[in-house]
This record gives sequence, structure tokens and C-alpha cells, in this order.
Amino acid sequence: MSTTTHAAHAAALSISLGDTALLSGVGLTLTPGRITAITGPSGAGKTTLLRALAGALPHGAHVSAGSLTVLGHDILTLPPEELRRLRRHKLAFVGQDPGSGLNPRMRIDRLITETAADRRRTSVPDLLRTVHLPTDERLEHRRVSHLSGGQQRRIALARALARKPAILLLDEPTAGLDRALRDDIANLLREIAECEYIAIALTSHDPDFVARCADDALSLWPDHLTPTPVPAASVPAPSSYRAVRTPATASRLVAEVTTLSASVGSGRTRRQVFTALDLVLRPGTLTGITGASGCGKTTLLRTLAGLHRPDAGTITLDGERLAPSYRRRTREQRRRIQLIPQNPLGALNPVHTIGTALTRPLKLHFDTPAIRCRERVAELLTAVGLTPEHAERHPHELSGGQRQRVSIARALAAEPDALLCDEITSALDTDTAHGIMELLRDLRDDRGLAVVLVSHDLPLVSAHADTVLTLGRSAEAPLTEKQPAPSPVPR
Repeated sequence: MSTTTHAAHAAALSISLGDTALLSGVGLTLTPGRITAITGPSGAGKTTLLRALAGALPHGAHVSAGSLTVLGHDILTLPPEELRRLRRHKLAFVGQDPGSGLNPRMRIDRLITETAADRRRTSVPDLLRTVHLPTDERLEHRRVSHLSGGQQRRIALARALARKPAILLLDEPTAGLDRALRDDIANLLREIAECEYIAIALTSHDPDFVARCADDALSLWPDHLTPTPVPAASVPAPSSYRAVRTPATASRLVAEVTTLSASVGSGRTRRQVFTALDLVLRPGTLTGITGASGCGKTTLLRTLAGLHRPDAGTITLDGERLAPSYRRRTREQRRRIQLIPQNPLGALNPVHTIGTALTRPLKLHFDTPAIRCRERVAELLTAVGLTPEHAERHPHELSGGQRQRVSIARALAAEPDALLCDEITSALDTDTAHGIMELLRDLRDDRGLAVVLVSHDLPLVSAHADTVLTLGRSAEAPLTEKQPAPSPVPR
């Protein structure tokens, strides 16, 4: 614990990246035993503020005005060794894409105890129970790739708590979690703050979660942002090398899944997540996939994309049976089914600019000339609510919500027939999420795009889905329940 009154204090803090202002005149105080929520639209600087508190500004960013003190130190001017010591013993940061920060080769028990304050006295089962993960499924013996996005997020939280920090920094801690689990996390954070006397700062787009757990709230809203959704008129016209589809009829199928079963893990940790699942994707429709965290929603999307081998069942595309692995599918088949992952940071090459990431599918699938690539990249960025100037940035220079929109743009660049979306709105503010869903609606109407949307946001799913598939878990095997949305699709 620091001897100072406040755990951290920012006064009129401004941070810039070149000529771009990331934060302007921000004031913030973190107090032991209290939770401070940082809210605002995507790109407002929420993650930048958390990173500043951890002494980890984006490369090239600098403080242009104001001051920032953390546990009695000017953290942005600390020598490297002192900064590492402070982070090691007093600070814990859980990023928006926690899976990308977990070593994929290490088992969960080693990940949790790796940086624990006292490894020998750290009880992994107790920490798993603390973050509401089951202790009877041998999770501690699995690796990160065998966990769902929600489970990875809670493992990262358990790893942070094992350090017994004075300050806990959480970037969108409930993204990708179902409502009941979000309430549990809110209660957990309240208990941690009060019982452990920890100062907690978190970012969130969920007003209910903020109201439930936060003592104080700071709203960021830079002058250059306006609270307007992505305009539907910004949908880019189809490329000149491909004709616009006519509105689809309900009789044609894009893809069909028959008696599909899949498991995760291996050996003693192997667990079946769904069995004998049937699914039909029709042009112009949106199928919502819901269910508790860990029930197999992401595994289903990865199986459809050929990234996870099923135990049984078939997947057909326009009546042609697809190979279980994407490596054995043709380039055209891979183009026609695109996956937008839950954690875009791990899916974007950190070395490449956003423009390079979007240009690759244009060249790979359509052999698009360089001058047309630049025009198309600008169209795609505009379509998802970004500007053409974002093409020059790298993934680490964007906020989590901006990276998610880049991930969406990259998938749309391939002009797919089926778009698999894994929690694509969980890191976005309400206006931007609404704009993205309107964009998908226009693409469904104009091009006959079939969309599969995994989401814990039940109002969003109900508002946009034609069919809802609920995955559930039981003691023996997962259950599936198909429910018609307000406007059912003819079968």
C-alpha cells in the first residue's frame, strides 16, 4: 500500500500521438477501496488512460500537458527497473483482449501462479472459484486455446488477483460475458475493492454494469467525436469486379449444418460442447447464437470456418460438402465464409498497418490493382465508422473498439456469402454497435449476406435476428434450443 491518500491522481492530463490528441485535460483520482468506471464512445481514450496508469503508453505517445501520479510516483518518468518493480508488486492490468496476453503453451495453473505474490500459498482452485469458474472440469490443466473467450477473460482476472495488487486496472472486464456472469463479476469486484482495499479502475460500455459496481464514473468525450451512429449510407458499393446480388429467396441455402458435434480439450480434459446440432443459413438472414460463457458458441463458429475439427456431422456450402479443415478447402470456399474473431488484437498482425491488413484479401481473392486497393480500403474503413487516415496506423495505435471495426472491415473485404461474427459489438459503444448492425442489415439486403452472430446482448439479438439458437450445458452434454426471433425465417 502507498502511504499517499490516493492510489493514483491525474490532473489536466493530455496525451498525444504525433499531432493526434488521445486524451485532453483529463482529471482522475483512484482511491483504495473504491471502483472508478471510465466510460465513453469507442476511440475516446479509455484504454489510453488505463495504459498511462500502468506506465505503458502506446509507442510514440507522450504527455503534452498535466500530470499523473501513481502510488506516489510520476509513473511516466520512472526508470525502467523501478517501473518493472512497481508493476510486478503493486499494479495489475487486464487488457481488452486477455487471450492475446496469455502464453498459449502454458497450462492454466502455471499461468495463474507465474506472477503470484506467493506461489506456494496461492490456491489455484480458490482463485478459479473466486472468478466463478468450475473446479470440477480440470480447467487448471487446460491451455488457453481450449477455453472460451469469457473463460480466458476470467483466467486473466484470476492471474491479476493472484498478485494481490494495490491497483487493479481492467479494460472492458465484462465484454463477451452473459448477463448473469456480468452481475457476478460486478459483485466480485465490489467485494475485492472493499475487502482487499484495492483501488480499481475499469472501462466499460455497459451502463448497467457501471451502475451496479462503480463508486465513481468518468466520462470521456473528445471534441473530435460526435455521438452519432455509423450512417447506413456509408455502405461501400460492391467492387467493379463483382456484380450486386439480387435479393435472396428463402428457398436457396448458403450453408447447411447437419448433426454437428464438437469437443474441446484433449485427454482427460476433453469435453463435448455441443452434439447433433443442425443449422441452416439462408441468404439475407441473421442467425443469433446465445448461451452462457463456455457453452461452445465460439467453437461452433470456428468449426464452421474450418478452424476446429468436429467430432461428427457435415457442413455444406451451396450443397457442396466442405472439408472439416480450412486447409483442405479451396481458396474460393475460404473466401465465402469469413470469421470475425472475438479478440481482434490477436488476429491482426502487429507489424502491418491497417491498410496492409485490408489490402491482403483484396489482392488474394480478386487480384485488385494497387490504386483500386487504396480506394477500396478507404471505402471499407468509412463503412465501419473509421476514417481513411486509419489505414496508416498499426493495431496497437487503435482502441479496442477501433480494432474490432478493422476486423469487420477485413472480413467484408473478401465479400463473403456467410459472415461469422463472434461478439463483434461487445467492445463498441451503443451508437457504434447500432451502426454496425445497420451496416450488416444493408449488406444482407443488398448482397444476400448470411450472418451468424454470437452475442450475450439479448436485446440486440432479438432486434436483428431472424432465428435464435441457444446453446446450453448439462451434466452430460450441451443442449441446443432453437427459438424463432420476432420474424421467423421459413424453413
